[in-house]
Amino acid sequence: MQAETLEVDADAAGARLDAFLARRLGLSRSETRWLLARGAVRMDGRVREAGDKGLRLAAGARVEVAAFTRRGERRIAPRAEPALPVLARGPGWLALDKPAGVPVHPHEEEETGTLANFVAALHPEVQGVGEGGLRSGVVHRLDLDTSGVVLFATQPAAWSRLRQAFRRHRVAKRYRAIALGSLPDEGSAELGLVVAQHRPARVRVVDPGDPAASGSARRTRLRWRVRERLAGACLVEVDLETGFLHQIRVSLAHLGAPLAGDRVYGPGAERDPSGAARQMLHAARVAFEEICAESPDPPDLRAALDRLRG
Repeated sequence: MQAETLEVDADAAGARLDAFLARRLGLSRSETRWLLARGAVRMDGRVREAGDKGLRLAAGARVEVAAFTRRGERRIAPRAEPALPVLARGPGWLALDKPAGVPVHPHEEEETGTLANFVAALHPEVQGVGEGGLRSGVVHRLDLDTSGVVLFATQPAAWSRLRQAFRRHRVAKRYRAIALGSLPDEGSAELGLVVAQHRPARVRVVDPGDPAASGSARRTRLRWRVRERLAGACLVEVDLETGFLHQIRVSLAHLGAPLAGDRVYGPGAERDPSGAARQMLHAARVAFEEICAESPDPPDLRAALDRLRG
């Protein structure tokens, strides 16, 4: 879209900046926040930022928007290097083994080094699938520092089928994690979680009696089994029955057993005997109908286990 200057008329006076941009440019609210975050909006002689999204507009104000490509029209740069392991594949889908520290998809067109760049090199037809744009083909995501199985869809029908399966909690997801402290041999946790902070993201547990957050809280469920007792820690397998940002990390920390290496919800490095440089959380298995992909423990998780075995 070419650069535009938008004038706030009397009917739009008092509107929020993000709502005004969405209406005049035909964008979603998240797209307008993206424009603000990248410095593409100016008003009153200065660049407006993401924190200005709720700014109330006065009649006669002029809002300048720099030229930009609509999110759904952006394209992922195909890059076959570095090569990533393909764990399984089938008609319209594939499962990759995500290393810790590698993003699932880019945030800018020129960005490379993500799973999506690799998929776009293998399957050019992925462009525009699903959400399209820089999220083309993405079925689900893992945190940047979480490793393991990630599914991509390369055909629209496969994407719709898999997204529906995730929404209906029909996908079996098993994680392996090192939890500090101790947990019962097996158990479950059902908690209300809410996103308490964005950029950097932070999630908190909501008390059922807290009326201030009850409407925005998501009920989450998981089950765990202790696979090995370690020195001051335990190796656990976790089955997610729901999916929510940081769910395993927050839930186990709430139970008094934060993940090794987790500097957001766990103790500082001085009280963490694992020596882990990132949260020890690994998506070991994803299964749905004929789809089954498994990822072995990565080297850093194996090294932390060896240190804790003494």
